[in-house]
Amino acid sequence: MKLGCFSIDGARTIAVSFEGQWVSLHHLPVEPPLAQDMIALLDRWRGIQPAVATALQQGQGQALPENAEPCLPFSPASLRDFMLSETHAVNAARGMVRRFMPGVAPITGVFEKITGKAFPAFKPKPIWYRQPVYYFSNHLNVVTDGATINWPDYTKALDYEIELAFVITKPLYNTTTEEALGAVGGFLILNDFSARDCQLEEMRSGFGPQKSKHFINAVSHTVATADEILPQVNQLKGEVRINGKQACATTTAGMQHTIADVLVHVSKSERLHPGELFGLGTLPGGCGLENGHWLQKGDQIELIIEKVGSLRNTIT
Repeated sequence: MKLGCFSIDGARTIAVSFEGQWVSLHHLPVEPPLAQDMIALLDRWRGIQPAVATALQQGQGQALPENAEPCLPFSPASLRDFMLSETHAVNAARGMVRRFMPGVAPITGVFEKITGKAFPAFKPKPIWYRQPVYYFSNHLNVVTDGATINWPDYTKALDYEIELAFVITKPLYNTTTEEALGAVGGFLILNDFSARDCQLEEMRSGFGPQKSKHFINAVSHTVATADEILPQVNQLKGEVRINGKQACATTTAGMQHTIADVLVHVSKSERLHPGELFGLGTLPGGCGLENGHWLQKGDQIELIIEKVGSLRNTIT
């Protein structure tokens, strides 16, 4: 099922999607505290889902009023962002050269045309193939659907990145694959906004992205439950729209490492906590650096991943 978080006259509520409308949990067989706490609700979802489904079929529950507004489903305890698509990695590197190193672009283009292979420097480093790699983003600067995104005054190349993300609802430490998958509570859409003209120099510093990434992130106000997404996590379709026009169509297929791989690796001698958020990296073609559709001030950017929902923001 798909859950959503809303504000009604300043009061926060969680609702479930049913037959094209959002139905409040307050008149369904859900303990009152869970109707206000997305992480706790997701943690208990496998046990209460059958009763909720039966109640919905019987006509119980009340649809949300028209003045319900999206709100952040939870405050992430942390935000780790991975890069799991080789296609994205290569295309993004190629796009970085094309826009910011135009003198080098013809050389790499000739190499690729002659050999039929990606320019070696565009490929991820060997460690990327051995283990999931990631950076910590700013989990305190996170907004949701409908929020405006202020263009940072230090960049002339603001970009978007469509990502599938998941949140865990159980603590993990030196986890097994089975424990890891059992800790996944639900899936969201993540827009990892990026200041591309700052990113390359920051990466070369050896400390990873800083001002190029930490100014804002956006996540969907909807969360698709793990039982809905995990069986088909590698076959979801995605789309980016700018001002209503398609900028790219993409898919979650082709991840180098699995979700279990991610959690097993990160939890090695490191404690993970409920509410920690994990981005699975940009879907192939899912950023302006790859597809050439860059953001401009005033644009409306919409990310869509089937069965999870959509995420819409305006750039100001």
